[in-house]
Amino acid sequence: MTEWLPAALLALISFGFWGFFSKLSILYIDSKSALIYQSIGVFIIGILTLSLLDFKPAGDMKGLSFGLLTGLAYGIGCLFFFIAADKGKLVTVVTLTALYPLITIGLSYALLKEGIQLKQCIGIAFALLAIFLMAS
Repeated sequence: MTEWLPAALLALISFGFWGFFSKLSILYIDSKSALIYQSIGVFIIGILTLSLLDFKPAGDMKGLSFGLLTGLAYGIGCLFFFIAADKGKLVTVVTLTALYPLITIGLSYALLKEGIQLKQCIGIAFALLAIFLMAS
């Protein structure tokens, strides 16, 4: 088993619960309030992780800047996810937003010059087909 696989599987499970708990929260509170409480949850995990680093995170400015941009993009995405989940069916919203790797792949290809193999192109085509099928 590869080194990254256990962490990736735990992330998969965690994101599955995240989507489910998101819908449960907006059944009782508005989407913007749900985002605030989710952010508090992320903050708690951040503090726990910070304690694992003895409260001394790395300080490279590029890494720090991209880390902050990551948080901003995540927060914006979560806000719109909550709004979409509040207005639509969770099955459709989660499936569509779970295709976010297409954006990452496109950016990685264009900006980082990472290659894409034929097999991956076929997967991308199926993902684009999934967007069409889920949106109609």
